[in-house]
Amino acid sequence: MTALNGKYTDFEALREQAVALRREGLSRRQIRDRIQVDNNDILNRLLDGEPAPEWTKRPNAKDDVRDRARELRLQGLTYDQIQLELGCSKSSISLWVRDLPKPPKRTREEASAIARRGWEATLQRREQERQQTKRAAAESIGTMSDRELFLLGVGLYWAEGGKSKPHNPQERLTFINSDRHMIGVFLAWLDLLDVGRDRLRYHVHIHETADVPGAEQYWAQVIDINPSRLSKTTLKRHNPKTNRHNVGEGYHGCLSIRVLQSADLYRRVEGWWCGIVGAALSSDQEKRT
Repeated sequence: MTALNGKYTDFEALREQAVALRREGLSRRQIRDRIQVDNNDILNRLLDGEPAPEWTKRPNAKDDVRDRARELRLQGLTYDQIQLELGCSKSSISLWVRDLPKPPKRTREEASAIARRGWEATLQRREQERQQTKRAAAESIGTMSDRELFLLGVGLYWAEGGKSKPHNPQERLTFINSDRHMIGVFLAWLDLLDVGRDRLRYHVHIHETADVPGAEQYWAQVIDINPSRLSKTTLKRHNPKTNRHNVGEGYHGCLSIRVLQSADLYRRVEGWWCGIVGAALSSDQEKRT
């Protein structure tokens, strides 16, 4: 007999009931509430030898990594190579694979080949992680409202567009960039502001040693116009002493977009930017106080 809640209960009968509930898939808490056992020691005795149901077991986040570490160890990889492959600590690797035989000594060529394969696998994994992060970030943006595009365009222009200077006080909208997506956003922003495409003038800036006709064709396709609408291309003189990196098939120079009769629009853009700065700084100040 067992004393339970001030009463004597047949232990074997109670155990039989607890085991039956356990085999039905109930958790310890559910069994405790069902048979009204508040003493953990007694509950342990009642369930002794009965495994917990699968659904109550918490998955170990490192199980897959551990299994992969053991596979790599059996393939003959060292701790350093496994760490490079999986990105986990060598202390964890040691615990996971210490019961496995040590890999045989390899020649320098074999070790070099294994290290190269490990590094290539690491680079591939990093690239996959990089692309996954970028995809998730892109998907988080969703749709964009007209106001969001308006504010983005103002900031984009004030960062990359031409601005009036004391030594050159010209008030006109001119935007130049080598990124086709920047050009696309700028044109979408002008469309939002009802700036007609007939007011735009385009011309390419590029090094004279590059594929000039190819660059003109490229930018014409980006902005969906006939190449004949491009103004005369500006060529940059080649300096043999300069070690340029913007070369090859991916180099198309920059496209400049100038908006005709844009003095009033330029002044409004400058005012909009001042408004954005004032609102942002005011909001930041409120958060700090």
